[in-house]
Amino acid sequence: MRRLVVVGASLAGLRAAQAARAAGFDGDLVVVGDEPHLPYTRPPLSKELLAGVQTPGDCAFPSQAVEAEWRLGAPATGLDRAAKLVHLAGGEAVRYDRLIVATGCRARPWPGEALPGMHTLRNVDDALRLKAAFARRPRVAIIGAGFIGCEVAATARKQGLDVTVVDIAPHPLLPLGPELGELCAAMHRAHGVDLRLQTGVASTEGGTLTLTDGSRIDADVVVVALGAVPNTEWLGAPGGLACDATLTSLDDPDVLGAGDAIAWPHPLAGGEPVRVEHWTTAAEHGQLAGRNALLEPGERTPHDLPPYFWSDQYDVKIQAVGFPNRADRLEILESTPEGDRFVAAGARDGRLAGVVAFNAAKRLGWYRRQLPALPAFDEIKSAVAADEKALGAAVVATT
Repeated sequence: MRRLVVVGASLAGLRAAQAARAAGFDGDLVVVGDEPHLPYTRPPLSKELLAGVQTPGDCAFPSQAVEAEWRLGAPATGLDRAAKLVHLAGGEAVRYDRLIVATGCRARPWPGEALPGMHTLRNVDDALRLKAAFARRPRVAIIGAGFIGCEVAATARKQGLDVTVVDIAPHPLLPLGPELGELCAAMHRAHGVDLRLQTGVASTEGGTLTLTDGSRIDADVVVVALGAVPNTEWLGAPGGLACDATLTSLDDPDVLGAGDAIAWPHPLAGGEPVRVEHWTTAAEHGQLAGRNALLEPGERTPHDLPPYFWSDQYDVKIQAVGFPNRADRLEILESTPEGDRFVAAGARDGRLAGVVAFNAAKRLGWYRRQLPALPAFDEIKSAVAADEKALGAAVVATT
């Protein structure tokens, strides 16, 4: 294996290239990216970059630290597995011995006709356009109360903008469950966000959104935050590249995947294929795929680390580990007396499935160490109650 090609020049692709070099690969290394930019980190796009406290340069990774040939601004359009060729826009084909797919996702577009002033937020250029729009002090409507929608709402409110968030869901941040979702709703309302939940957008005309409940919203800027779509149509896999536990494509041992673009079986999900769109997973996937690409299939290592993500909204850091969205019950196990910091744990079939922390980063590490063993939920509750390092005093729920 003398020629490794990585398609995707964001976090997962960069980490894959770095890991391959660190593991001793001295052959040809080509990194293909659809954007004209060298790799940069995306979490600041909806927060620090949008707020103007960081610049695009602040978001850039030190990509020059890896020796590679960079093919930027060249989206992949097709894959010939038999000939081992990646076809690029413009007609060029790139040969590989092993291939790592790290093409990530794109923002799900508005399904109807786009309004003037309608934005999505996925890349640095999106963020800069939205930042320029915010500078005009607009009325902002956000369609979608997921993590991007809520982070943009928080950033806009901190700039003093009028913000309305619309979602068909009963509460924001569905993966956190109804109890924590309601806390997030209260947090946004306390900061002046007009939340319109359990209603959708029936029509758009001019600068007005008409909702399914008959109400109307006048907006100068509309942010569409309806989730993401894997960039894998070029593989003939529009729902994401299906991989095994070692991040190897189920169809081809010479193709591996990393990051948002792939689905792989995770033990904490009962071995079911999952797709995880989080920064930490993309970094871990890239590092593992870069090492595994140098090995034969039987020598490759599986990825079984618990997924982790965070979201900064106002003065609250929300963190989660595992799969709290798969829990069939969720309980607050720890809380400070003031209630401003707490940890909630989710159980599925009586075992720990995931944990969510609000402003309790140090405590989350303790739970993360418990997850691989899938301990019984009652055991976790007893351990928390006895832990002298718990937040203030452990609060073990009985419901």
